[in-house]
This record gives sequence, C-alpha cells and structure tokens, in this order.
Amino acid sequence: MRPGDVVVGVLAGALETKVRPAVVIASNTYLVERPDVLVGILTTKLPKTGTSTDCVLSEWQSAGLRAASYFRAYVLTTHRSELTVIGHLSDRDWERVRACVRAAFAL
Repeated sequence: MRPGDVVVGVLAGALETKVRPAVVIASNTYLVERPDVLVGILTTKLPKTGTSTDCVLSEWQSAGLRAASYFRAYVLTTHRSELTVIGHLSDRDWERVRACVRAAFAL
C-alpha cells in the first residue's frame, strides 16, 4: 500500500457506514511505521456546494473506479488489513487530492 492508492473497504462516511472507495493519504513514513492507514473517502455524489477540500477525479476509470468520483477530505484511520487496493490515482488527480488535504489541515 502506498500514498495515492485507491482502496475499498467498510468505511464510515458522513451519513452511513458501508463498503466504499477511498484514497490512501498517509505518507510512506506513516505506512512503514504503523499497521493502520489514513484514507480520505471517495463519493459518486456531487457535493451540493464545492469547497477547497473537495475535488473531482478526472481520471477515475484508470484508478479502478466504476463511476465518476469526487474526493472529500473526510479522513479516517483503519487497519490496512480491512482494505483492498483496486488502483492508483494519476499524478494529476493525486496532486488535486493533496491540495484538498493541505487545505483541510492547519499544517
């Protein structure tokens, strides 16, 4: 597992817990040192009002997703054994996701 991987697993969302896709946003250092992983959820539902912490994935098909998807900086921590890697974001989409994550955290 590496940063930018697209994964699926049983994950909590804003409204419900279900099998859903997500993007690994943990650093390589985090992934080497810990058994868990930080992910941000993906959704097929267009956010009602876009924010600087949401972005559309333009190359969703090559990332292993079945439908047009949006990243939301709704961050979760889960054990990596509960996730399955289905693809990897393009460099362009990964940069957009990273910008959303930077906008969400005061780092």
